[in-house]
Amino acid sequence: MLISKAVIAAAGMGTRFLPITRSIPKEMLPLVDRPVIQYAVEEAVACGINLVVMITAQGKASLEEYFDRNIELERSLQQRGKKNLWEKIHRLPDMANICFIHQKEQLGLGHAVLSTKEVIGKEPFVLILPDDLFEQKEIILQKMLGIYQKFHGSVIALRQVSHESIGRYGVIRAKHIDGNIYQVLDLVEKPRPENAPSDLAVMGRYILTPEIFPELEATAPGSGGEIQLTDALRSLLEKQEIYGYVTEGDYYDAGTIPGWLHATISLALKHPEFGPELRKNFFVSPE
Repeated sequence: MLISKAVIAAAGMGTRFLPITRSIPKEMLPLVDRPVIQYAVEEAVACGINLVVMITAQGKASLEEYFDRNIELERSLQQRGKKNLWEKIHRLPDMANICFIHQKEQLGLGHAVLSTKEVIGKEPFVLILPDDLFEQKEIILQKMLGIYQKFHGSVIALRQVSHESIGRYGVIRAKHIDGNIYQVLDLVEKPRPENAPSDLAVMGRYILTPEIFPELEATAPGSGGEIQLTDALRSLLEKQEIYGYVTEGDYYDAGTIPGWLHATISLALKHPEFGPELRKNFFVSPE
């Protein structure tokens, strides 16, 4: 079955960015020339996704407004002859069909995904966590979609991480299949480094089969009263195979202030318009 729907989880409170996120969703923080959330939508669209289901929460109305039409602004830009800016603004509402689901309580990623059940139905779907950005962008999702078409099971993005940082992630025990492809044998949420089953951590890209929904419904709240997607995937393993794809290229964690700064600087330096000037004025190597 071809995959035509993507879920973007954007309901987090963004506490790491307080006080900024008191009034601005972290997904609306700029990365060079557009907000974090736009990268996620563009990535989904580039993979042929027809419907984006965005999970939001209280205080995140600006996410909906950003992808809505602003006739007055567009008219003003046209009248002032600012064609390039007009094109950037005009295309936003037409990027994708986007529907918004309001998560009324912050009960974890698993709960957020479960809230999309009625919209997703009995179809496989893509799940994107916009805090995680990859240099290869849609290429990673395209390769994951290829793995799904071959094996007909859920697929999760993986990355090798250091021993010191492994406790921040969900970690898998796996069997190597071929190249960057692994079969997932078990998942552990945020293990102590000495107990981690491998150095392969789960990153924020998933292809999930609809069978994840019954598992989420049966998953008891864990730490902090949250329903963990990792726990539901672990239960799903008893019924169907799950595969992992080890990503390549640079990775940026825009969910923390240091990570967001790193992503901003790195992407700006690679930007064809802004990169040369930045390198010239701010990153001149000492002789």
